Amino acid sequence: MNNSIKDSELILNPDGSIYHLQLRPEEIADLIFTVGDPDRVEMLSKYFDRIEFKKAHREFVTHTGYIGTKRMSVISTGIGTDNIDIVLNELDALANIDFDTKTIKTDFQQLKIIRIGTSGSLHRSIPVDTFVASAAGLGLDSLMHYYQIDKKNKPDIGVELPILPYFFEADQNLLNKFSGMHSGITATCPGFYAPQGRSLRLKAKDAQILDKLRSVKINEMAVTNFEMETAGIYGLAHLMGHKALSLNAILANREAGTFSKNPQATVDLLIQNTLEKLTSQ
Repeated sequence: MNNSIKDSELILNPDGSIYHLQLRPEEIADLIFTVGDPDRVEMLSKYFDRIEFKKAHREFVTHTGYIGTKRMSVISTGIGTDNIDIVLNELDALANIDFDTKTIKTDFQQLKIIRIGTSGSLHRSIPVDTFVASAAGLGLDSLMHYYQIDKKNKPDIGVELPILPYFFEADQNLLNKFSGMHSGITATCPGFYAPQGRSLRLKAKDAQILDKLRSVKINEMAVTNFEMETAGIYGLAHLMGHKALSLNAILANREAGTFSKNPQATVDLLIQNTLEKLTSQ
């Protein structure tokens, strides 16, 4: 019986790399940082003791290197869970599919996937230039509805939103390493403007979405912030058996109407704090 994956499903480039990321299996580490902005890859890899490998294709920039003896990769995803679908599926394929035979490996390789991103806070008590470790992700996008997920991951949150949300939690061991940060549920939206309650020339259909999200509680956790990738990362990582955590630099406070005066410095500090916690043990 031929269990190989069809060429149209697992697309490889002529050099043996996977289609979008243009990476080969040996070019990624088990510890992977994801960032949205391609320019942010170098903000993180400048702290590597040495860089082993660099690749750039479309919005996907990858650097793999070392801090001490710990090997790690950082990859830019671009914005949104549509890109997360590509990045996580292709990273999992790099780790767990034999590209020569196009069959699933018998020995599972578990990845640690850490998102370092930017976000907006829903509460005055979480001001700009602070950090949030996402204990869970509440997906207000459609990505995980295309996968087979359990009923428990489609909670009744008690408010009416434009889409039925989905819900996945962070890896608890990774989350525990960042116990000093604000923590709660991160809502993941399919856009930056109306989906996050912003109105410029166009008015948002649901003008009360921020108030609705502030009222949501799941497993005694409140919604603390929102962005555009976390819930998709958590959902796919959960289904694939990987460990995931999202760390958020708060650049906007939506209740106070404020924005960071130096967002670059805030992101850089989050990167330094993250690397210190994950490489010091």
